[in-house]
Amino acid sequence: MVARAARASLEGKRRGLRGLWPFLGPAFIAAVAYIDPGNFATNVSGGVRFGYTLLWVVVLANLMAMLVQALSAKLGIATGKNLPEVCRERFSRPATIFMWLQAEVVAMATDLAEFIGAAIGINLIFGIPLFVSGLITAGAVFALLALEMYGVRPVEAAISVLVGVIVVAFAFEVFYAKPDVGQVLEGAFIPRFSGSGSVFLATGIIGATVMPHVIYLHSALTQRRVVGRTDEEKRKIFRFELIDVVIALGIAGLVNASMMIIFAALFHARGKGGVTESIESAFHGLASSEGMGVAIIFGVALLASGLSSSSVGTMAGQVVMQGFIRRRIPIFLRRAITVTPSLVVIALGVDPSWALVVSQVVLSFGIPFALVPLLVFTSDRRLMGPLVNRRATSVAAVVIAVLIMGLNLFLLYQTFLG
Repeated sequence: MVARAARASLEGKRRGLRGLWPFLGPAFIAAVAYIDPGNFATNVSGGVRFGYTLLWVVVLANLMAMLVQALSAKLGIATGKNLPEVCRERFSRPATIFMWLQAEVVAMATDLAEFIGAAIGINLIFGIPLFVSGLITAGAVFALLALEMYGVRPVEAAISVLVGVIVVAFAFEVFYAKPDVGQVLEGAFIPRFSGSGSVFLATGIIGATVMPHVIYLHSALTQRRVVGRTDEEKRKIFRFELIDVVIALGIAGLVNASMMIIFAALFHARGKGGVTESIESAFHGLASSEGMGVAIIFGVALLASGLSSSSVGTMAGQVVMQGFIRRRIPIFLRRAITVTPSLVVIALGVDPSWALVVSQVVLSFGIPFALVPLLVFTSDRRLMGPLVNRRATSVAAVVIAVLIMGLNLFLLYQTFLG
């Protein structure tokens, strides 16, 4: 159905929104990684401590994410292969095995943050013990993944619905918070800092922009979705997918900005403290300051974020294994394997916020192994053909890659040696 509609769009038989519709979806799945529970704490902290000052960092980080995800989508369209598959073909066997192992570790770290985030959401909303909330989360994610048996569209639809829940929740809370529009615009478009603390937090926001697992996944989502028969068709497909990226990542950027705006308006602007970087603190701060209804809406958004991003993490794990070593295991078995560390962490009573921080540190180690090969491959004319990067694109991508990796190294230094 999707393939026929896409073919009609390429042949000019469908135009406008009808022509674009068959190509929407991959970037919406990828965008989930940019509004996962790991983003909640950073944006909440930025709003409470610095008001609207760091909104421009959220905007900048989102633009960087758009470029990286567009390159990943383009690799799949141009080659008909995903990033791990191209790595397997271009690198030695030992290097490929190493890249697979580190990618699996990154996938587990990602899953830890997302799974715990969803469990915290259930715990906060319903008061259910955290371990039981974790079991409920596992069941819900299994149900989401079961939709893949009916094709990719049901999965995309379910994840899009969860993203819609997040968008509606934060749209309501922004409306409720009544932020100062002038200050919002100033914060979003005028770069500035407010002391060394804001510089460090800005570093965290940008440094955690790119998620390695979703770079691998996005190329897989586009590699065989619509196959271009000619160079011109490949260019058209990429233009459609670029629109998909801009819309999906634009929505993710608005959600991240909304988190910061809400806490800037409700706490920083009103001189209220008491909210730390933990998600639980944000929930309880909203409950005590604005009422349980507002807090529950925040919790529902957190739950939707955790469920959708955890599903995406499992999908990425499948792509990583199949691409690097040509092996597949049943997706439900993978889900069971990846969920175990999260349940163990919860059962041992480890502080959830600390576990989230550790997971982000592990993620930072995986960024070069996804980002550098992506830039090298998309700049190779023999591999990419008509979709090879333009010089300006390559320069921008290299600058972004160096910036992201440098900031992650800085964060690691501050975390362990600072």
